[in-house]
Order: sequence, then C-alpha cells, then structure tokens
Amino acid sequence: MTINLIAEALVACLLVATIITCFVLSRRIERLKADEAGMRQTVGALITATDNAERAIGSLKVTLGDCDRTLDERLRTAERYAADLAAQVEAGHAVMERIAQIVAAANRIGRPVAEPAPAEYSSVSRLDDAAKSAAAIRNRAARRLEEDAA
Repeated sequence: MTINLIAEALVACLLVATIITCFVLSRRIERLKADEAGMRQTVGALITATDNAERAIGSLKVTLGDCDRTLDERLRTAERYAADLAAQVEAGHAVMERIAQIVAAANRIGRPVAEPAPAEYSSVSRLDDAAKSAAAIRNRAARRLEEDAA
C-alpha cells in the first residue's frame, strides 16, 4: 500500500508539473502569436515603405530626365549666345579698326603724316587714340560752325 501511495503521489506530482509546464508553454505560445502579429504588421509597414520608395525613385528618374533635357536645352542656348557674342565682339573690333583708319585718314588730311603705329598696338591704345581723334574732330567742327556763324 505504501508503494501505491508513493506511486500515486509521484503521479500527482508529475501531473502538477505537467499542468504547470503546459501553462508556461501556453503563455509562450500566446507571446509568440502576439510577436507574429507584430511581425506581420512590421512586414506590412516595410512593404508599404518599399512601395513608396519605389514610386519616389520612379518620380526622381522622371524629374532627372526632365532636368537633363532642360539643362541640355539651356546649354545649347548658351552656346548660341556665346557664338553670337563672339561674332558681335569681332564686328566691334572691325568697326574700331575702320574708325581708326578713318581717324588716321582725317589726321593725314589736316596734319603732317605722323610716324606709323607700332605693330603691337593694343585695343586700349586704339580706343584712346580714337577718342582723342574724335574730340579733335568735334573741336574742328565746332570751330567751323563758329566761323560760319560769324
């Protein structure tokens, strides 16, 4: 009888241990299920964020293409303006040369021939000479008008 009583007490202890273990395992399973739901939410949020990022990348690619086309057009326009400006500068130099020739011819008519200009004649010197010649022509014209008025 004592062996039966000890066996039954041992079975009861094992049943209590099994119940406690089942309760602990049940709690762990509940936590895992809760974690699984949290993981599903996290995965869903990651999928949404990935979709948003892919759309944003697509928009950025379109914007980059637009910027590239706009920049290309602006560069072509700037190159045309630069070419036009270079042509206008060349035309301005040609006009300055002609003015210098006219002034030199006018100086030869009114004055004795001066020494020729050095081969390296800077554009600033030519401008100064042209300005001085223009002032001299203006003064002569003013004197002629005064003489004609008198």
